[in-house]
Amino acid sequence: MFDRRPRGMVASAAGELLAAYALRGALEADRVVSEIAALQGLRRGRVRVASSAGFAIEFLPRIIAEFRRRYPGLQFHVRVAPPADVTGIVLRGDADIGITYSRAAEQGIRIAHRQAAPVIAIMRPDHPLARFRSVTLAQMQAYPLALPEGDNTVRQLFDLACGERGMVFEPVLVTNHFETLTSFVLHGGGLSISGSVTVGDRLRRGELHAASIRERGMRGRAIELQTLAGRTLPEGVRAFLGFIRDKLVAEAAG
Repeated sequence: MFDRRPRGMVASAAGELLAAYALRGALEADRVVSEIAALQGLRRGRVRVASSAGFAIEFLPRIIAEFRRRYPGLQFHVRVAPPADVTGIVLRGDADIGITYSRAAEQGIRIAHRQAAPVIAIMRPDHPLARFRSVTLAQMQAYPLALPEGDNTVRQLFDLACGERGMVFEPVLVTNHFETLTSFVLHGGGLSISGSVTVGDRLRRGELHAASIRERGMRGRAIELQTLAGRTLPEGVRAFLGFIRDKLVAEAAG
């Protein structure tokens, strides 16, 4: 089950297969326990979600609260991680559901739902650009801009679009914390960029205005709901997965 290497022992191909089988066996046992509890009318269970940071600000807390009003016996564990790490958490069996932005296809992952997640410009409703439903990079360049750090998928698409246009932005604020960006915008500091799901609640409350960015590539990412391939999900997890899917579709519809 192990191969000897200069720096020690590592799992062989057979060992890796056995580990994957053991993981699925443990997850299946958890599912059976949850199903028995449901049959007994206990309505108990746990849903573990791995999420990119943007979904964990308002979207996930809101829909978890709404879902628990229907199923108060369910408990939730939300683990926030960079988009690149969410898939790995699901693969290790440390989360039942992953919600993140698309990357390269991963073996062992089932995509339960996928939808477009374009980059948008966000601003206060009294900002000069707020009279427009869509803007260009050239229009945005005339105003102070706050941006996420370079490992953020929104920032990566923005930088690619700027590169295609040969444009250089000098942001007045760069941070790895999305709440800092939105607070800066709300205090009249300038523009920022985001995904619509991340700021959906603030848009509905009228705190922010969103404008699509009319540049090629700004629609080049997607939201994915991920689960472990080949795993039969417990009843509560399955129900919540469908609930998230419906809410994401509703967000996209406006």
